[in-house]
Amino acid sequence: MSALLELQGVWAGYGGSDVLRDLTFSVPAGSVTCVVGPNGAGKSTILRVVSGQVTPRKGTVTFEGKRISGLNPRQILGLGIVQVAQSHSLFPDMTVRENVEMGGFLLRDRAEVARRLRQIEDLFPIVVDRAEDKAGALSGGQQRLVEFARCLMLDPKLVVLDEPSMGLDPKTLKNVLQQVRTMWEDGRTILLVEQNVRAGLSLATRAVVVESGQVRLEGTGSEVNSNPEIAHLYLGGGTASAAVPASD
Repeated sequence: MSALLELQGVWAGYGGSDVLRDLTFSVPAGSVTCVVGPNGAGKSTILRVVSGQVTPRKGTVTFEGKRISGLNPRQILGLGIVQVAQSHSLFPDMTVRENVEMGGFLLRDRAEVARRLRQIEDLFPIVVDRAEDKAGALSGGQQRLVEFARCLMLDPKLVVLDEPSMGLDPKTLKNVLQQVRTMWEDGRTILLVEQNVRAGLSLATRAVVVESGQVRLEGTGSEVNSNPEIAHLYLGGGTASAAVPASD
């Protein structure tokens, strides 16, 4: 698969201190690429660089072969890169449908907004079932699903997910991860950062292990999952078990 997104020799950080140090990896088109690593490894900084919130001091970020490092977040959004943040970002006093429609704020054609909403309703039944409910009345896991639905309103080429499992109980986590798989099966390329290594690697077609701002290991999700060193460092000494069952 060709690379949709590439980070090449990226140095970036905050206040003159580099968090990422000569970091290089790519996100193949049509993949679920999962970035894992310990706290402080630079995972969230990677996503901020991709989304334009942090500009690299050195190195380049390219998307579809064009340099995007240095563009602002709105410009990057316009190219088809949509991020779902770690913290919940729905408008609690607006309905579920209103929140999802807000995801199409760059669209001027109301008919196109309605068409995309119908497509999203097919992928995310909660958008229909809870359409008139206030978003603030939803559970944390339900809010995450609505955030996923909202991010698809702009028909993104790359969906960036920051810790989608954060704060979820095991049953809700399984449902949320299955919806990530559904987005991928619907043709989206996904880049996600996960502190829950078992959950992330269970989804990944491509995995990147980051430590101290550098890539320590790359491979398929199963290769990284079965690597004894990674099992010892990140999985408590045992190999990861799949958190999401394979689709039929």
